[in-house]
Amino acid sequence: MRCGMKNLGLHEIRKEFLSFFEKKGHKVLPSFSLIPKNDKSLLLIGAGMAPMKKFFTGEATPPGKRVTTCQKCIRTGDIDNVGKTDRHATFFEMLGNFSFGDYFKKEVIPWAYEFLTVNLEINKDDLWVTVYKDDDEAFNIWKNDIGIAEDRIIRLGKEDNFWELEVGPSGPCTEIYVDRGLKYGSIDERPGGEGDRFIEVWNLVFTQFDKDEKGNYTPLSHPNIDTGMGLERIATVLQGTNNIFEIDAITEIINEIEKISGYKYGTDKKLDVSTRVITDHIRAITFLVGDTVRPSNEGRGYVLRRLIRRAARHGRLLGIKTTFLYELCDFIIKSWGENYKELVENSQRIKDVIKGEEEKFQMTIESGMNILDSYIEKLKSSNEKILSGEDSFKLYDTYGFPPDLTKEILTEKGFEMDMDGFNDYMDKQKKRARNAHKDTNIGWDSHTDESVFTKFKNEFVGYEEDKCQANIIGIFKDYNEVQNIGPEEKAVLILDKTPFYGEGGGQVGDTGYIDGDDFKCRVIDTKKTREGLHLHIVEVLDGEVTKSPCFAEIDVVRRNNIRRNHSVTHLLHKALKEILGDHVNQAGSLVEADRLRFDFTHYQAMSQEEIKKVEDRVNQKIFEALSVTTTVTNPKHAQELGAVGLFEEKYGDIVRVLSMGDYSIELCGGTHVRNTSEISMFKILSESGVSSGVRRIEGVTGPAVYKMLNDTLNLRDEIAHELKANKTDILQKLSSSLNEIKKLNKAIDSLKHSSDKDELSNILDEVKEKNGINYLTHKFKDKDVNSLRDIADMVRNKLNSVVVLLATENDGKLNFVCALSKDLVSNGYSAGKIIKEVSKVCGGGGGGRADMATAGGRDLGKVSEALKTLEGLI
Repeated sequence: MRCGMKNLGLHEIRKEFLSFFEKKGHKVLPSFSLIPKNDKSLLLIGAGMAPMKKFFTGEATPPGKRVTTCQKCIRTGDIDNVGKTDRHATFFEMLGNFSFGDYFKKEVIPWAYEFLTVNLEINKDDLWVTVYKDDDEAFNIWKNDIGIAEDRIIRLGKEDNFWELEVGPSGPCTEIYVDRGLKYGSIDERPGGEGDRFIEVWNLVFTQFDKDEKGNYTPLSHPNIDTGMGLERIATVLQGTNNIFEIDAITEIINEIEKISGYKYGTDKKLDVSTRVITDHIRAITFLVGDTVRPSNEGRGYVLRRLIRRAARHGRLLGIKTTFLYELCDFIIKSWGENYKELVENSQRIKDVIKGEEEKFQMTIESGMNILDSYIEKLKSSNEKILSGEDSFKLYDTYGFPPDLTKEILTEKGFEMDMDGFNDYMDKQKKRARNAHKDTNIGWDSHTDESVFTKFKNEFVGYEEDKCQANIIGIFKDYNEVQNIGPEEKAVLILDKTPFYGEGGGQVGDTGYIDGDDFKCRVIDTKKTREGLHLHIVEVLDGEVTKSPCFAEIDVVRRNNIRRNHSVTHLLHKALKEILGDHVNQAGSLVEADRLRFDFTHYQAMSQEEIKKVEDRVNQKIFEALSVTTTVTNPKHAQELGAVGLFEEKYGDIVRVLSMGDYSIELCGGTHVRNTSEISMFKILSESGVSSGVRRIEGVTGPAVYKMLNDTLNLRDEIAHELKANKTDILQKLSSSLNEIKKLNKAIDSLKHSSDKDELSNILDEVKEKNGINYLTHKFKDKDVNSLRDIADMVRNKLNSVVVLLATENDGKLNFVCALSKDLVSNGYSAGKIIKEVSKVCGGGGGGRADMATAGGRDLGKVSEALKTLEGLI
């Protein structure tokens, strides 16, 4: 620690900073989520100002003209360097103060200087600054108002001291450095260089221009201030440590890792890297899960999965063989929880998610590592340095081994990975998957095929009408437009307007009829092109269909059932969020007339209690008879209304916002009930896993629930009749019957055991000896396999060095059982290998443990021949 600095802990510095700017009239805001809100340009929040971009651009109104935050941030661009260097980290906290058209340079520079020199007691002679080369205003404030010596104010160019985007707010900045002394570098070093002597602690950005597409900078009438100071970095300066891994709160994480692993940090450079990786990643992991990110194979979910697996793998390098990250996150929650309440509120969920992902990785790491080790040995023996794309893809595709982990392990061992080759195989797999999912129901399978419909447009009136007068404007058969079609022919009809809903948003297409003066067609399905054209797949029942006026009518009963099932998915989505948490999001759906399927993001199977709570909540909202309304608006207004976007929707300039009272507000283009009471009732049939982090609920509504209730009651009546019990006494009668069955089975087992003992005394005389090994073969009639096992067990308990091989013919089926005494097993004999050879004789197969194995056979006439093979095998 330099002389005069205030030695504050990480959490104390955060508190000191926010308190300082609160006294300067700033509104203290809690950290925004790591998940960007309404900003598709960012995967994760990586800077203090990132969540407030729209305040700077004027697209949104800030909660105050002066704001201060400590923002949690994640950057993964240098993830491969984390642990290897003193500087790189994936998770960090950014302190910042912001002005939205209020104060500017004259205020912010003195405040920054005051906080550093007064509150943190940093010696003013240790401070250096850089400014943009043309920013005389900032230069003069530092020199004349603050009193920094001119030779400690460095002018730098655009690359270092100017912040800008392609277009929009931009401006110069000034960076504040602390001189850590000659201990960390040479006398010739200056701020902005590559050395470690000068450490940048604070960047003050002056957004005073609006940059247009031509590169012109127009001064803003109300310039803004955006500052950022890394919390871990300033803690490093104040605590006089060499790097962020030695500051107080981070060191405490390392201490926890030492307890779990038994490794003492600082005794081995390679293992120190692993300790640092875990130390950094566990904070990122805990905060990501706390902000509802869930492990997946894409986007921010993949970032989380990669961090968990990377940390888990480095745990193995430290000798930790079991799951441990979920325990380590307890310390993060405890240490950071006072400032980030979401960690405490979601603590159990955080642990469950991390543990679940760790356990999945444990299942793949063993097999993957063994395969990778064999590949590395192969590379060594052939003097090669690059693992082929085919091998690395096989590791990923067959064994679930992450490519980034493969690359990292190869690099550690002095090898490379053919990433281009891997990506080629990955692209081929994606292409195969796309081809497998192409829709061929109406005779096209690519964008090119849809081009035949581009000249057509039609109006969908199905939100309000179930039938309408229309005109047939197109007839297609086998890709080709035709003028007419006759009886029993199938084709695609295009109408100028239609009440038929085309499959989309998880909702199946409508069916019904299209009639003309001289023809009748049954609509067997309705599809929709990417441009929104409704296509009717029809079968001609009578007459000749031509381009002519017609009458189109959907199957109303079927549509009403579809409406019920679609509307209940919205209630279900909201109920799942309420019961399980805000991390739940729709991941797909299927809405049919007789059932619904709803996929959602969740990290573990739902308990029976959770399923019941969700079902109860949905039915509660059905019984409340909430009014269902639709608002047609633009996406921005929809967001202001609080609408939730669903998985399938591709939003254009106009969207439909579906509201169910004030309970559920979502974007949806499907057809729905007018009131939740029309759904009647909802019943969950099953809850299951679809893929990692995705669960599925299947259910029914309305008439399907009524049918299910009747079927259940009928089944109850039949059971009562069979049990000769009253309907109210079924359980008692069933329990009594089961107890009686248990007693009878026990008696039967006792008789069987007595019978088996009798059989044993009869066959023991058949024991033979070969090369010092006893063996017994015998064929039974009408014995089950369990009885054979019991007899074989009794024989080997009576004799030493014995092989027992028994056969039974029961109900036309042939089975073998082989058992070996312990001494033979320890000498390398195997019942599994013996029985495999024996059963081959009868055209069968089987296997098992070395001490006991079973097999089947097909040729009953060769049983004696099969038993005789034992002597030769011995």
